[in-house]
Amino acid sequence: MIIGTAGHIDHGKTTLVRALTGVDTDRLPEEKKRGISIELGYAFLDLDDAPAAADGELPRRIGFIDVPGHERLVHTMLAGATGIDHALLLVAADDGVMPQTREHLSVLAMLGIARGTVAITKIDRADAARLQAVHEEVTALLQGTALAGSPVFEVSAVEGRGIAQLKAHLRAVARVQRAHTRSGDAFRLAIDRAFTLDGVGTVVTGTVHAGGVAVGDTLVLVPDAAVAVSTSANAPTGAAYAGLPVRVRSAHAQNRVVQRVQAGERAALALAGVSREQIERGQWLVAGAVALGTRRIDATLQVWPAEERALKSGATVHVHLGSATCAATLAVLDDGDGLPAEQIAPGQRGRVQLLLHQTLAAWHGDRVVLRDAGASRSIAGGVVLDPLAPARYRRTPQRLSELHALGQPTATARMQALLSVSQQGVDLQRLAAIQGLPDAGALIAALPPGTLQQRGAHGEHWALHDAPRAALRTAVLAALATFHDQQPDELGPDAARLRRLVAPRLPEALWRALLADLQSDSAAGGPQLALRGAFVHLPSHGVRLSAVEERIAQKAAPRLADAGYEGAWARDLARDAGETEPLMRSTLARLAQRGELHQVVRDLYYPQATMARLAAIARDIAEEGEGGHDITAAVFRDRTGLGRKRAIQLLEYLDRVGLLRRVGDVHRLRGDSLLFRDDQTS
Repeated sequence: MIIGTAGHIDHGKTTLVRALTGVDTDRLPEEKKRGISIELGYAFLDLDDAPAAADGELPRRIGFIDVPGHERLVHTMLAGATGIDHALLLVAADDGVMPQTREHLSVLAMLGIARGTVAITKIDRADAARLQAVHEEVTALLQGTALAGSPVFEVSAVEGRGIAQLKAHLRAVARVQRAHTRSGDAFRLAIDRAFTLDGVGTVVTGTVHAGGVAVGDTLVLVPDAAVAVSTSANAPTGAAYAGLPVRVRSAHAQNRVVQRVQAGERAALALAGVSREQIERGQWLVAGAVALGTRRIDATLQVWPAEERALKSGATVHVHLGSATCAATLAVLDDGDGLPAEQIAPGQRGRVQLLLHQTLAAWHGDRVVLRDAGASRSIAGGVVLDPLAPARYRRTPQRLSELHALGQPTATARMQALLSVSQQGVDLQRLAAIQGLPDAGALIAALPPGTLQQRGAHGEHWALHDAPRAALRTAVLAALATFHDQQPDELGPDAARLRRLVAPRLPEALWRALLADLQSDSAAGGPQLALRGAFVHLPSHGVRLSAVEERIAQKAAPRLADAGYEGAWARDLARDAGETEPLMRSTLARLAQRGELHQVVRDLYYPQATMARLAAIARDIAEEGEGGHDITAAVFRDRTGLGRKRAIQLLEYLDRVGLLRRVGDVHRLRGDSLLFRDDQTS
């Protein structure tokens, strides 16, 4: 169990921790000189007085985090208070409740800390009447908060009065401490200190928020300023962020050598692969599966009731999350119930998006505290809903429904609620990572029957609920029927064009799975659509060749195949086949409509097999090397042996059909495109 002190400056926090543990947490010369805590201090108390258990195991320990009480150091207090299990609120008998007592209490409330103990300190300086008055102040202070009714102890660290009783109480509380709620999640440690030790190297300390790690394991340091951040709502988690990998050389938990540290412990980890200069307070050490970095966070907030003004969109605030802090711009999304709002009144709740001014790491369920623009007072607290929030569509009814789903109490409930409202499907790998889960296995196992599933090109695991799946099927078939009515001489739209018409925001992997689902729909009595090359059409619709066109197509086929990467011109095919150019052109156009040929530019045709080989070359260029490469006309020309003009024509065609996309002077592979893959019909 981790206990955090709270209270006004000079109310005896450090002195009380020393009386309870024998450890002086003021370690800096400046702290010794001034007699106040400036930095976070740490101490430990064995759960029992016995040095070791009968079976040789080390006794369990209580960790203490001693925080500064000065108003200018509340940011440091916040860094230490995040992750504590139990609050020890101190009120000096001679002073009573003071301004920082109130602010520290508000911080504890905003962090969701609902268990605590009150110590009235310095009782050697007060008489019975004064003590009674302080008791009444404390009762009034805690009224209406989660700490109301907390046990109160009167202590004097100088005389030792009440120390034994307080120590016994804290030990009793620790003995009944339940298993950490996130012990089964992926490992996360919030770094609050980093230093170098001779013979050991780089060491970081912090509170373990989730999971466990053993000596020899590899972790990731996040955020890493050298790595770009994707805040796309649909970005595959594995590709969205990568931090700096490090290895755990040795470990201390609760101030003693161990082979493994667990959630709910204070830990010190010696690291290989990183220097002290690369680490700062606010970073996290995490398992690779949950390495995230973000500039946008969607959260639910409650403005502190004592705040004088409403929290408005556009406000600049200071965000405290884990052991990190940074400035952010706030946008109010709604009133928490889906109704439009531009502000949140004191004491009220609402959902907001925080546009961070620097990269932070965050996960669903993390507590967040906001201070005003001048960082002079704490104004609101809440919970992270989505740490990879989107920049667009953030106030749409669907997005607000998704945020409501993310507010459900369990990971499975959140997944099922998200599936029911998401028209674009849910990436279960991303959903697992933002919740700090080690993998998506449990979510996949809990998928409702009838859910459409598909793996993406970057390891995503997409899932689409039966209801939006049925709606999309209907929309696809209706769009095809309309297309055939309006353009009866064409086979159908290509798959990329049809997606733009029906579901432009649906991930490519799910789109392909939906088409395949419709193509092999035995439950509906047979295929509902047909795929020919890149083109999609209803089974009842097709471009039929006349007997003359069939004869000409058979003549042209070997010449098209022999043309290789240069392709074949209609006039040359007509000459070689002994046919008129108009008749050859009309036949080739019909074959292209049927999806059997690709017309790259007017009158220049390629058969499906040749185009598939050219697409494979483009895909190979794009996927070569770590992180992939841009495709330039020069590289594509050299790989194919073509001239520059023909290489450009082919790349532009691959742009049009949706395999590539043009970005400036280069072409990039669409990461979610499955066109021309061996296992695809297109």
